[in-house]
Amino acid sequence: MSNRIQIFDTTLRDGEQVPGCQLNREEKVEVALELEKLGVDVIEAGFPISSPGDFASVKAIAEAIKEPTVCALTRAKKEDIDAAVEALKPARRPRIHTGIGASDVHIKHKFNATREEIIERGVWAVKYAKSFVEDVEFFAEDAGRADLPFLAKLTSEVIKAGATVVNLPDTTGYLLPNQMYDRITYLFEHVDNIHQATISMHNHNDLGLATANTIAGIQAGARQVEVTMNGIGERAGNTSLEEVAMILNVHKDLGYSTGINPQYLYPTSCLVSNMMGMPVQANKAIVGANAFAHSSGIHQDGFLKHAQNYEIMNPEDVGVPSSAIVLTSRSGRAALRHRLSLLGFDFEKPELDKIYTRFLLMADARKMIHDEDLKELIG
Repeated sequence: MSNRIQIFDTTLRDGEQVPGCQLNREEKVEVALELEKLGVDVIEAGFPISSPGDFASVKAIAEAIKEPTVCALTRAKKEDIDAAVEALKPARRPRIHTGIGASDVHIKHKFNATREEIIERGVWAVKYAKSFVEDVEFFAEDAGRADLPFLAKLTSEVIKAGATVVNLPDTTGYLLPNQMYDRITYLFEHVDNIHQATISMHNHNDLGLATANTIAGIQAGARQVEVTMNGIGERAGNTSLEEVAMILNVHKDLGYSTGINPQYLYPTSCLVSNMMGMPVQANKAIVGANAFAHSSGIHQDGFLKHAQNYEIMNPEDVGVPSSAIVLTSRSGRAALRHRLSLLGFDFEKPELDKIYTRFLLMADARKMIHDEDLKELIG
């Protein structure tokens, strides 16, 4: 089994489902081109049957993208698949992503069907999509809560039908990482033809476990991950692209690789955030404003002595210009001396001690101290 992890980006499909984050066709193409530059393997461009605008956007992305696979989502319905086929006609590497619910909750309360009917509809959808394109991905929605023997049978049958990728989503973000590992392991042990397809992770973040579950799935044998920039998506969001990419990059001992160029992570994050009007939380891993910022005196002193005391990644490696020393009332003399030196001021210890005393009073009053405040302080 290859240890190359395929990065399937669904920012423009699942990510765009966030209320208020919809993009027009030109904006979607711009984001798609940035994702191509970033190095993703698959771009899920949209859900063509959902609206004329989404159909046009998928088609425009299919025309613009050269290297990644362009994917369109469908339900297990003829009209959905027909719309995807038409929208994907310009794509150099088209993929249809079709599927149906797999948990008993979905089977009973969403489809009012039986397990046997679900398998029949899933197999039909794969075969029908396969008559148009070679690359067909099947999603077993809510696989995280599905009965395991049934999920194994469903997986086996859609692979027999021609699915090249089988997506096993934790749609509700329910699973714990050890449970995810055990479920994927079970499928590898009980689905005879599983190696004829790529197993994919698509995990939601309702309990904050999407990234952890995705890594657990990789360790159990999944070789595609479905992710979004900044972790955006339905409800609490999807697995974060930047988190998975950098976990695999930092933990080289795991032995996995991706095609992601990390230096484009921060610029792509900013583009998506700005276009969708969706601010990135300050403490967001990798791309948040505070991801490489230090404000505690102990941390600042250690960082200034040797960056790796408190940073396991270089900010430049992910496209962040530099680390930041943030001055607050929790900062120490080392940080104050550092920031003053950047402004061209150098003081001996007795004078620095006096300035530091005044600095603490100012910091208590103003909370954060900027360069203009420092100039005022020593003025």
